[in-house]
Amino acid sequence: MPSQSTNLKKLLILSLMVAMDVALSPLFRIEGMAPMSSVMNVIGVMLMGPFYGTIMALVCGILRMMLLGIPPLALTGAVFGALLAGIFYKIYPTIYSAMFGEFLGTGIIGSLLSYPVMAWFTGSRNGMYWFFYTPRFIGGAVIGSFLAFIVMKKLANVPTFQRIQAMFFYEEVGEEQHVTHS
Repeated sequence: MPSQSTNLKKLLILSLMVAMDVALSPLFRIEGMAPMSSVMNVIGVMLMGPFYGTIMALVCGILRMMLLGIPPLALTGAVFGALLAGIFYKIYPTIYSAMFGEFLGTGIIGSLLSYPVMAWFTGSRNGMYWFFYTPRFIGGAVIGSFLAFIVMKKLANVPTFQRIQAMFFYEEVGEEQHVTHS
């Protein structure tokens, strides 16, 4: 069972990841796409695992909606991407599985669920259809996953990153082991 100190460290890392996600998301934004959200999802689940990675995406989506006035698309894209990236990464611990989960969760599932959410949110379906958000969400997920791949190739060899990752994954696997990034 993790100590109170370890739990506090995990919450601190989670808070830092949320802050980075909220701060970085509007910096590299293409109309209708949020590739930095995908970058942070992939890095977040590889660092903290599926549970904390999904919590990060959920909190970031809520904060982006409240602080930046972004519609519920901030939730439908990011949360499903982080969840599936985390699940795929837990089953197959490689960056490619996290990237695929992000693509599937954000690009496909998140984009399809955005249509009914936005139709409800705006009270109108004018000009929208089921695949309305799919090209932009896929574009953002692909760009973001590729950028995360580049960043993770460097982070994977940083001892501090490895220690933080071991802290999150240690209690799940029951013994310390290094998680594969290739």
